[in-house]
Amino acid sequence: METFEIRSYGKSELAMRYFPKAQTPAGALSNLNFWIRRCTDLSAALKACGMARKAKSYTPKEVALIVYYLGEP
Repeated sequence: METFEIRSYGKSELAMRYFPKAQTPAGALSNLNFWIRRCTDLSAALKACGMARKAKSYTPKEVALIVYYLGEP
């Protein structure tokens, strides 16, 4: 089994890791965004670290927060 690496990920790339059976990367990203919104502590932590909502990728710090709150994909 491959270990998950904390690094910069494209948003769709990370979403597909969490939702590998999604029909499209956009669908996977929609699901991941839903999970992030539902986890209010994660949403607050991402906002506090300065996450740009319209950015195309997650920084390593943002990925680390997502993994901390949602677990490894």
